[in-house]
Amino acid sequence: MPRMLDLIRNSQVPSNLMQSAARGALAAPPGETIEILVHLALHNKLFGEQARLTLAGWDEKASLAVAADPKSSPEVLGYFLSLENLRTSLLPALAENPTVGEESLAGVAVSGTRSAVAALLTSTRVMSSPRLLQALQSNANLGPNELGEIARKLAALETRRAGDRDATEAGVPDEVIESTVTKYLEENAVELAAEKDKPFQPIGMAYQDAGGEAAGEVVPPTAAATGSASADATAGRAATAAAGKSAGAAVAAHGKRQPTPGHEERRDSALQKIAKLDIKGRIALAMRGSKEDRSILIRDSTKLVAVAVLESPKVSEGEVESFALQKNVLEAVLRAIPMKRRFAKNYSITRNLVCNPRTPLDVSLALVKNLLIHDLKNLSGNKEVSDTIRKVALRLFKQRMEKKGAKD
Repeated sequence: MPRMLDLIRNSQVPSNLMQSAARGALAAPPGETIEILVHLALHNKLFGEQARLTLAGWDEKASLAVAADPKSSPEVLGYFLSLENLRTSLLPALAENPTVGEESLAGVAVSGTRSAVAALLTSTRVMSSPRLLQALQSNANLGPNELGEIARKLAALETRRAGDRDATEAGVPDEVIESTVTKYLEENAVELAAEKDKPFQPIGMAYQDAGGEAAGEVVPPTAAATGSASADATAGRAATAAAGKSAGAAVAAHGKRQPTPGHEERRDSALQKIAKLDIKGRIALAMRGSKEDRSILIRDSTKLVAVAVLESPKVSEGEVESFALQKNVLEAVLRAIPMKRRFAKNYSITRNLVCNPRTPLDVSLALVKNLLIHDLKNLSGNKEVSDTIRKVALRLFKQRMEKKGAKD
């Protein structure tokens, strides 16, 4: 026998039964009754208002059971989590429900009431998620002490993640790496043959070759989005200014100490080692090598080598977060990052790509809609990115603020 919900969806229920359904008076299990009510509230103009009133006063114990159940309908969970229908008492259960996505929780974290914020701060899942903690930071209902606690939690998570990255890199089986190298070389055999004699030329980085001769820096080609020599100059000045600020901050943070000679020697040694390799050797090193090797090879002016870094089983999301912000990499690298699923799911990588003036315009336009409201606000005032991206960010920010105001 069909479920009552299916009959209602197919308009096979008489009006008197629909009225009973909207009041929650049908003889159906609690979970199905709530699903029926949510369906009517969202899709039925005649009985929707009554269904919404019924849901607002529905038994809390039954509602909690549905909110906590991973098998509950996504439509029901989404209804309970929407700001206009949110019952704060259900929020802890919703926050821990694995069926509820972080994107939905992030919306509550950014725009939720004081009671919603307090509920989220008690959630183990929220306090373990950098994305949700960053979203909470932008909520105006957060107190100074809570802001400080979130900042400390984010720092601790980053430290732990760095340790996990090191452990992951060390634990990748050799056969997995070798298989990846072989497959990459086979898939790109034609292009590889065409560029087999191309030497190592790092973008925006001076290095000493094996014979001690200084090699000149390679300037990255202009992004397609700039479209003019003037834009080239602007991007160059912005990159120089940003690099200057970063260098100044690093000096201040380390008490104006210069890098240790040992570190410089190790980096010079890595550069010299890479400079001696042909293109196949550099591709293999991009996948087999260390984090330092990858940080150099991601700047290789040969596309096959730079993109190979992203194919490495050893590369971590933290490294890619850094690559996504770099202005001295090929456009092909910035295009390739969001094409890989595990990187596209990382919010920090998405945000860094959109904020990078080197990212091609079409890539940024596709990603900007995924940003949270506080990042849209910051992006709308970022003079390094193109006018188009700033305008789109401002429009999206205003739309979401208006939507938030209408809900309030």
